[in-house]
Amino acid sequence: MDLFTPIVPVERFHHNFRAAISRFGTTERAVIAAWADGFPNRDGKFVQEFQTTFNSSFWELYLHAVFGKLGFAFDWRHARPDFYLTKGGHSLIVEATTANAAQGKPNEWDAVLTSEAIQNLDLAAVNREATVRLAGAITAKFKKYQDEYRRLPHVAGKPFLIAVSPFEQPFFNLQHDRPIRSLLYDYYVDEAEYRRNPEKYPNGPPGLPLGSITKDNGAEIELGFFNTDVMENVSAIIYSCLATWGKTNALAPEGEKTSVFNCIRNDANGRPVVNGGVKKENYVESLEDGLQVYHNPWAKTPLPPDVLRMPGVIQHYFDHTKDEWVYEGLSHALVWRNVMSVAEREESTTPPPPDV
Repeated sequence: MDLFTPIVPVERFHHNFRAAISRFGTTERAVIAAWADGFPNRDGKFVQEFQTTFNSSFWELYLHAVFGKLGFAFDWRHARPDFYLTKGGHSLIVEATTANAAQGKPNEWDAVLTSEAIQNLDLAAVNREATVRLAGAITAKFKKYQDEYRRLPHVAGKPFLIAVSPFEQPFFNLQHDRPIRSLLYDYYVDEAEYRRNPEKYPNGPPGLPLGSITKDNGAEIELGFFNTDVMENVSAIIYSCLATWGKTNALAPEGEKTSVFNCIRNDANGRPVVNGGVKKENYVESLEDGLQVYHNPWAKTPLPPDVLRMPGVIQHYFDHTKDEWVYEGLSHALVWRNVMSVAEREESTTPPPPDV
């Protein structure tokens, strides 16, 4: 499947596709092509969608690569949902989706990547927008399952997972787990408060319930999707805000003029440590770093944690044998990453997006 030879008019190119085919994206394109190896163009529209909408197709290709690395076999006989996976006696269904920018609001590529902009970032505003957009994406796929998917013979009785990635605003890649944890479990990690008074919280940012969040139109979204049996047919949510163009930068073999800035949880308690300006040749990041799995304790068909267990993957699940929550994989987990490359630019080319 040739993803990068244009098949649509230039004016229909998605911003990120336009950047991907620039002269700056050669090694990154090779990474994406490897992700696409064996991925079928089932409806004949995938290449067109990759070139015109990009993010949702990019996310599916990333998931395909991750599931392959995890050792899953793919059953492509069914057109929907997106993935029918089998491994070690387990079968599961995964539907992919993305949280996108609301109409009239800034796109993710509108970010101004300066230290001052990041330092002055309103984290509460970022988290609120992300929570609202994630809620819409997850709810839409849950409704799709309730109305259609659960009646399909190959879906019935199997764990159903929604895999969601956010691309809803500038600096979306810095949100880590704050909006998704708040949405699913009504547990909001208040990093803004931590930044204001770090001395008060030696073990990291405090957490608190919010109950609900208000949309721009005044409507209330009740938080805690996984705190009741309302979504009992959703076994888990797969999530990453770091499956971005920056991931392909980090995995690409070349980049002598590239530096990586990241934040890593440095111990089991998850205290973050920022690493600045690591040269690409000294930087190591895996495909799965940044991936998170949120299990539904009310799931009618639970997903065993070992099915998606891999170093670099964070999992949140309730251990019924011990009657306690488990936060697996926090130690040394990737919180955020930005990749900066220096290159001579030609006026006629478009540079790749900075970690989008």
